[in-house]
Amino acid sequence: MRINVLTCLPNLLSSFLSYSIIKRAIDANILDLEINDLHDFSLDRHQKTDDYCYSGAPGLVMKIEPIDRCISFLQERNNYDEIIYMCPDGKILDQNICNELSKKKNIIILCGHYKGVDERVRQKYITREISIGEYVLTGGEIPACVLIDSIVRLIPGVLNDINSALEDSFQSGYDDFISPPVYTRPSSYKGLDVPEILLSGNKKLIDEWIIEQRKLRTEMYKKLNNK
Repeated sequence: MRINVLTCLPNLLSSFLSYSIIKRAIDANILDLEINDLHDFSLDRHQKTDDYCYSGAPGLVMKIEPIDRCISFLQERNNYDEIIYMCPDGKILDQNICNELSKKKNIIILCGHYKGVDERVRQKYITREISIGEYVLTGGEIPACVLIDSIVRLIPGVLNDINSALEDSFQSGYDDFISPPVYTRPSSYKGLDVPEILLSGNKKLIDEWIIEQRKLRTEMYKKLNNK
């Protein structure tokens, strides 16, 4: 998979994308990830990427020219399946979207900032708008990291055991159940014990316990979120 991230604050992304699962995917040549600084595509002699809002509303707006020039530059070199805009009013990210995007070959992710991007960018280029929740952040860089992490981990070869990802919460193959409680050694710690059934070695009983715990966790999640 190839992912190009368009941002006016590239340093916010570089650290996160240099560690853990993302770095492993890059080192294994499974992921080709490039951060594109929109300042490099600005026509302004000061490399500005923003300007005032025509409506007179407070706040700045990301200019169309740097974004248009950057996307055009990338499209001359690759065909992209999706051009995604991270914004608070997009479709809320869920596991189904992650699963779908993990099968794509080439993706551009545009990070919003300030009051957003010039609406003409959305009209001309954007194929999908994604939000990570009904709240507003300073910019789209953190949401972009969330999206990248959530889809890259699903690509075969990234995780040591793909079944680990397939058994996660919200995977449709598991009836959208929440993952059960998990434990590891030691079996007893300061009076806190692992449930005996998990130490029994009885796979049938353990599987039944897992199903029951998933149901309980799912009910708790629904109550917490008024679902």
